[in-house]
Order: sequence, then structure tokens, then C-alpha cells
Amino acid sequence: MARVSLLKRERFGFKQSVSTQKSNSPVGERRAFDARQCFAHDFNVVTFRPVEFGFPAKVFPMTKYVFVTGGVVSSLGKGIAAGSLAAILESRGLKVSLVKLDPYINVDPGTMSPYQHGEVYVTNDGAETDLDLGHYERFVSQKMTTRNSFTSGKIYQNVINKERRGDYLGGTVQVIPHITDEIIASIKSAGEGVDVLMVEIGGTVGDIESLPFMEAIRQMGVEVGRKNRCYIHLTLVPYIASAGELKTKPTQHSVQKLREIGIFPDVLLCRSDRPVPEDEKKKISLFTNVEQRAVISVPDVDTIFKVPQMLHDQMLDEIVCHTLDLVAKPANLAPWTDIVARTLSPKQGEVNIAFVGKYVELIDAYKSIHEALKAGGIKNDCKVNIHYFESEKIETDGTGLFAGMDAILVGPGFGERGVEGKILAAKFARENKVPYLGICLGMQIAMIEFARNVCGLADAHSTEFDVATKNPVVGLITEWQDATGEVQVRTQSSDKGGTMRLGAQDATLKAGTLAASIYGSTQINERHRHRYEVNNNFVAQFEAKGLVVSGRSAVQDLVEVMEYPAATHPWFLGVQYHPEFNSTPRGGHPLFKAFVAAAMVQRDRKVAA
Repeated sequence: MARVSLLKRERFGFKQSVSTQKSNSPVGERRAFDARQCFAHDFNVVTFRPVEFGFPAKVFPMTKYVFVTGGVVSSLGKGIAAGSLAAILESRGLKVSLVKLDPYINVDPGTMSPYQHGEVYVTNDGAETDLDLGHYERFVSQKMTTRNSFTSGKIYQNVINKERRGDYLGGTVQVIPHITDEIIASIKSAGEGVDVLMVEIGGTVGDIESLPFMEAIRQMGVEVGRKNRCYIHLTLVPYIASAGELKTKPTQHSVQKLREIGIFPDVLLCRSDRPVPEDEKKKISLFTNVEQRAVISVPDVDTIFKVPQMLHDQMLDEIVCHTLDLVAKPANLAPWTDIVARTLSPKQGEVNIAFVGKYVELIDAYKSIHEALKAGGIKNDCKVNIHYFESEKIETDGTGLFAGMDAILVGPGFGERGVEGKILAAKFARENKVPYLGICLGMQIAMIEFARNVCGLADAHSTEFDVATKNPVVGLITEWQDATGEVQVRTQSSDKGGTMRLGAQDATLKAGTLAASIYGSTQINERHRHRYEVNNNFVAQFEAKGLVVSGRSAVQDLVEVMEYPAATHPWFLGVQYHPEFNSTPRGGHPLFKAFVAAAMVQRDRKVAA
């Protein structure tokens, strides 16, 4: 509207003054522009002053957009690359956020198999999202929300709902403009209030599923103008051992496919198992019409936290700032240098932690827990070796598999498969005084094990696995309050998608307990994702046998934390929530820090013995 009005005023001879404003962001002061330059989008913050009409001055901030696409194959690390670049830009004083566009038709990943999708990441406001949002929060200080992740399914659902309401006045609903407009609106919503928004498009160029997203970001590039958008394309440069050389052809074809739909990349991130030599970069540059300096080599690394420095050394952030006409202070990557040093050269030795799970064949299913354990090691200046154990294998091969382990973590999961193996792991940890951390199902497992083997309730179980059990230690909660304060209700027949206790919720810890000492407070806030809860009707019986319920939810009085007293066990803790979602490599998390420290004590005790 502002641009149209400006043209009209110029056309009819009205004077128009245009001046620069100094933004609150550290982008800095912009050079002066005339009206035509402003209309061409070559500005960041511009004030329009229609002098004759006496209208008040109005500031129109312009968010800059960085679009990250992928080519050749998926799973090349777009999320890590986007998060790393965002970390560099943030260190330069810019306010940065990220958004993930996923091309699958599922409304969210909540009901998807971990083998299909990997981890489902949960935000404070209760969104079930792609695991890349975990990378975003580990790399930048900005917290992700519902606005930072959406799928094709969600986009189509929104458009269909509008059509049913009559918002389109009976018009034919089409991919262009209705679907693409919805995508663009969602992107802009995620970019409100930030200097730079990183937009990651899932899938690979050429996939039919991602075409509406690709078309939307092409349209956005025209709409916001060339100084307000930057296209980054991440591709694979494979090494063919039999030929003894890197092959650039897949990258050439991928960029060609991108250019066919009207997107001309400004930067190429070339993934490979080794650095890409300059002569190969030159070749890629000539074939793709991308400046050679903007062909960035991204070889495999031994820790993902090397990636920010790697990209900075090749001046990626400078190239992006130049493309977006941004002025920012120098980068400060000292925190990442420290993290890398502590990761690769720990001073306190190493510990071995057994991770008992159902989906260990795909490590991405437990990505945040993996990273939280590593961050716990960083905070203790100790290397954490994570040994993954399929819970079904424990059922067949026994707990002798835990020989040499300094601690045991039993992770989350759904379904009856492997449950008995997890119960055996909890029993082994309790009886052998091995540090134990149970997360979500891992806590429920510990409660079931205690009920069976300490309280004598032989058939104790969760109604998730045995609806007819006479001792339902864990059961389906039918009513709870969500992150917005609204009361949610469900039954056994409710849709599975979005019917969990989701998002950040307050809990109260009992003073003097292990949990309270770890957090240094009796009031905590953690993220949830579960349907089943500990049955309060059994708690008094458990406490009479020595179990301590050390944390309860603030509203529903549900069990959030259980532990054994120090006289019974040196370190045994179960939590209903997911603390891994609040862990970052820079800040860590008190629970994982304490768990790794307990593993170190166990290691030293075994050595002394």
C-alpha cells in the first residue's frame, strides 16, 4: 500500500520526503535513498512523510530473507547449515530467526514413525515440529514457536478451512495464488520483528511435493526485492573412489533444476566427505553462474559445532550481508571455539553411558537427547561415549550387556515393543546402584519396575500396554490444561495427532530432594509430549516403600519427577517431561550436567574398587 500511494503522490505532483531511520537493531544507519530507489525495495527502514497532508511519519521495517534449499539428495544437513549461518549472523549483532517448510502432507510429525521422520521436536507453545528446530535452538538464542515450522498439510488445511468459510467468495481455489499466498503469509509471520529470517525448505529441488514452496519463495524474491533476499543452495559433491575424483555434475544438474523454476542461487554450499579444491569450485562456478567466492566447501566434520567457524572462514556471512545490504559488527565465534575445544580435548577423561531405546537404528529419533548428553559432557569437560542398546535385545541377551557402562538412560517411546527390556534396564540400575535417568516412558518404566519388584504388584503395568491390568500404575489422562491455559479433553478414541500434554508447563519440586538440588530451585518449567501419566492412586503405596515423588505439575498435581533417596541409591531419577528440548551446547541443562557428573563418580568408584 505504501509503495502504491507513493507512486500516486509522485504522479499527481505531491512532494514526498524520504529519510533514513536508525533501526533499534544493530543493522546500522542506512544511506539516503530517493523515492524511486525505495520503490525498488533497495532499503531497510524507510520513513515516508507526506508533507502536505500532515500525516504522521510511519516506519516500515523490512525483514531480510535467506532461503535455504537442498539438491541431489536429502539429509545433507540443511538444518545444521542454516543454524550455523544464523549463529554467525547473531554473533554479529543481528536478530535472527528460522523457519522450516516441510513438503509432506502430514499436518505435523506427531503421528509419524520415528523411522520416517526421526525426532519430533516440541516448542514451548506446544508445537510438534521437525527435528531441525532443535538445531535452530541449539545454534541461536531465539526460541522457536508454532510459527517456525509448517508442512504442506498444514498449509492445505488452512486454505481449505478458508474456502469452507467462504473467504474466497466461491472462487476457484488453486495452487497459485491461494496455496503460495498462504505459504508466503506463513513465512512473513515467522519473520516479524527480526532482522534476518532463515527459511529452510525441506526435501530436494525437483521433488513434486516441494514445488509450491519453491514457487512461493520465487515469488517472495520478486516481491521483497533483490537486496532483501538471498538464495542458498546446498548440494552434494560426491567422491567416486573408483575414479579417484570429486564429481561436480550432480551439483550442476541440481542448480539447473533450480534455475528452471526461476530461482538463481547466490551461494552454493557443497557437501562432501572432503574439502572441495579451488579448481573444482571454479568449474562449479562456471557451470552454475555463481561467483567462485560464493561456492562454499562444507566437508564432513567430527563435531557439528565446527560448522559456524568453517562457514565464517570462507566468508559466507560476509557474502550474505553484502547480498542483503546489511551492515553488522564483526563476528564473535569464541563460544563455539570453546565448545569445539571442550568436545575434542576434554580434561576430565570420558564416561560410557548406555542409551536404551526402541529406535536406536536411527539415531535421529533421539537427536536432542544425544546432543543434550554431549552438552552435559561439555559442561563437565568430559567426553561422553553413548552406547545405544535396542531394548528388545536386552530381553533376549540380558543385562550383561551393560558391563562397562557408567550410567544408564532409558529414553521415550510408544507401543508395547521392547517395554520389558526397558524394565530390565531400570531393575539393573536400581539393584546395582548404577546412575539412572528415565525420560518420559523411561520414568514410567521405573515406576512399573518399582511396583512389580519392590511393592510386590506382579502384574503392574501401563494401560498403554495392558488395558486389563489389575494394577494400572500408568494410565491415560483424560483432562489437562495446555500451554495457553485452555482445558483439553480426550478419550481412548480421540485422534492421536495433537492430543498429548504438549509444551512448556510449570512444576514444583520438593525441597531437599535430588531434583531440587540439581535445578537449584523448587520451581521449574519444562516441555512435555505424552498421553499417559503416573496413576496418583498408587503414589502413597510407593512412597511407603521408599520411592520419592520429588516433582509435581503445578496445575493438575501429576507426577513429574521421581527419585530414590541418597541412602538407597547414589543417583536415580525419572522425569515425565523432556528436558532435552531445553538443552543447548552453550548453556547445557542442569539435569544432563548432573547425570554426566554422576557417571563420572561411578567411573571413578569402579576404578578405585
